[in-house]
Amino acid sequence: MVAAAPLLLNLLTLANAASTCPIVTRAEWGAKPPTYVEHIPSALSHVIIHHSESPGPCGGAGQPTCASAMQSMQNYHQQNNGWCDIGYSFGVGGDGKIYEGRGWKVVGAHAPGYNFNSVGICLIGNYNSVLPSEAMLNAVKNLIACGVAEGHLRQDYVLLGHRQAIATTCPGDRLYQEISTWPHKG
Repeated sequence: MVAAAPLLLNLLTLANAASTCPIVTRAEWGAKPPTYVEHIPSALSHVIIHHSESPGPCGGAGQPTCASAMQSMQNYHQQNNGWCDIGYSFGVGGDGKIYEGRGWKVVGAHAPGYNFNSVGICLIGNYNSVLPSEAMLNAVKNLIACGVAEGHLRQDYVLLGHRQAIATTCPGDRLYQEISTWPHKG
């Protein structure tokens, strides 16, 4: 399987290369290759919003880079959780950029019961008592719009906070309040 790892990384990158949304690729943030990939055959019915809680915010003055935050999450998911890759489909950094995780076409590991029919978008940082930046919120909205326009998401998708899928405080109280005002909120 080791020899197949670079091929899997290339396939993931190619699968997401056709996107019209500006996305920082796995190669650009220094992702390790996944150990396994399972593809999603059809348009997704759900968007699940997460926050990382830890690592904290990235991309601002005195903060770690968002690439290092993505690497940290991938390491944790692979080493501590035993997963094949980072669990999220995409990460959104404090710099307002979208970071490719598993992408649109690969089954995630972010919300049991929803992994096969959802995209998992993680806003990097803790949003229990503060809102993500306007740039981050706009990046999420733009990513969702791109997903619909490109056929990755169904037009009638349902938007959920992670806490609606499993008992957790994720995506944080303030972020959950914010997304509760967005279209398609379930």
